Amino acid sequence: MAGVTRWTGREAELLRKAMRKTQKEFAELVGVNPRQIPRWKSRAETIELELDNQAALDTLLAQAEPDVQQRFATLLTERAAAEHDERAEELLRRDPSTRRHPIDGKVMALVEEGIYLSGPDNRAVWLEPFFIDVYPTTNEDYAKFVQATNHRPPQHWPDGRCPAALATHPVVWVTWHDATAYARWASKALPTARQWEKAARGPRGRIYPWGNEATAAKANTAEAGIDATTPVSRYQSGVSPFGIFDMCGNVWEWCSTEEEPGNGRYHLKGSAFTSPIERAAPSLMNTAAASMKDNDTGFRCAMPA
Repeated sequence: MAGVTRWTGREAELLRKAMRKTQKEFAELVGVNPRQIPRWKSRAETIELELDNQAALDTLLAQAEPDVQQRFATLLTERAAAEHDERAEELLRRDPSTRRHPIDGKVMALVEEGIYLSGPDNRAVWLEPFFIDVYPTTNEDYAKFVQATNHRPPQHWPDGRCPAALATHPVVWVTWHDATAYARWASKALPTARQWEKAARGPRGRIYPWGNEATAAKANTAEAGIDATTPVSRYQSGVSPFGIFDMCGNVWEWCSTEEEPGNGRYHLKGSAFTSPIERAAPSLMNTAAASMKDNDTGFRCAMPA
């Protein structure tokens, strides 16, 4: 990952979190007095660091392990998506692995071309590069679409309006047709089942986005006992190798792939808060009629790279 051209206290704090260092340990790595770190944190984006500090942070980031670089990129992405933070967006634009879509404003992650291991039997499959939404489509996202197109709002919105308490939760009660209409409005598409699976598992065929252990604490599945959707950025430890959130649990997600040509049933991926963790493995297949809608079914979008 390339160095950041201009570090503020806020980016320095995100790097410290990505490296999982205490303030004292991080100060030693940067070569500053430990009292500087809380000062940078409190001043956030209002303080631009000295040139020697900036160079030290650039070096730390460039020499960091890939998982640290990925966590740093994920933290920047999350901040940009949640806060519409212009500074974070500026940094993300320098990272070719992410971009903000010009129509619906969602941050998208690049899934590079190449082979990945697909299905329960881990067959090698080649895919062209594509971008996919880092987060599922939220109620807030869907509200923009409804307002722009006069499309029918979901049935769980009181008086047809997006509930403020659910703004950052994935939209539900949407059919495959509703999801496809949103994707067309945004000049995107629903991901194919293979695209979705690669984005979730990475190229090396992880069973779950985070690894091979069925760790219920990393996703909103039935074991969590929440029995409802959660904010799409909640499960940071459950992100995929591409930094993509909620690929297990929270809501089932519609794909563009039909079960059989012409039968009107489409793939659903990822499981939901109603599902046990064993059903959350991205390699598993589930399908439903295009007209189906439920309180645990939503979607995200993709587009060619």
